[in-house]
Amino acid sequence: MKKNLISVIVLTLVLANLILTAILVFTVVPQSKKSNELIDEICMAIDLELEGGQNKKLADIPIEDIEIYNIAETFTVTLKESGEGTKPHYAVFSLGLSLNTKSEGYETYGGTEGLTAKETLIRDEINTIVGRYTLEEFKQDQQSFVKEEILKSMQAMFGGTDFIIGVNFSNVNAE
Repeated sequence: MKKNLISVIVLTLVLANLILTAILVFTVVPQSKKSNELIDEICMAIDLELEGGQNKKLADIPIEDIEIYNIAETFTVTLKESGEGTKPHYAVFSLGLSLNTKSEGYETYGGTEGLTAKETLIRDEINTIVGRYTLEEFKQDQQSFVKEEILKSMQAMFGGTDFIIGVNFSNVNAE
């Protein structure tokens, strides 16, 4: 009788363990997956920041190693509407790209001559980026967000190198 009672208790404990394991699998595991995804996204964001720091910045390069490529024609870009019923706003500006002459990308892409050949692609990308902003966003903080986004896009376009190290606006008029 004692052996039977112990067998019944062990069987009950095994069943309780099985039930608790099932509850654990169906409640805790999905939550931990979501937590892992969040942690992965945070790590990716940190990696982007660290990678962004690896590219040389304009201040890190001596002035004699910087060449400015001015895009010949001015840009006239229709800005995103800020609300319904508002009139369209435009940004008119000239743009220059700061190039690192000591970069491997400078030789690879041919410096200013190489950029001249790719100017249509560059202009299209800049028009697309600036067109995503409203008038208020474009004027805010002297276009630093726009410059930053254009710089990242240009660096990605040219292989992620430190070939293009800065974006410079001039003659900006946004209405």
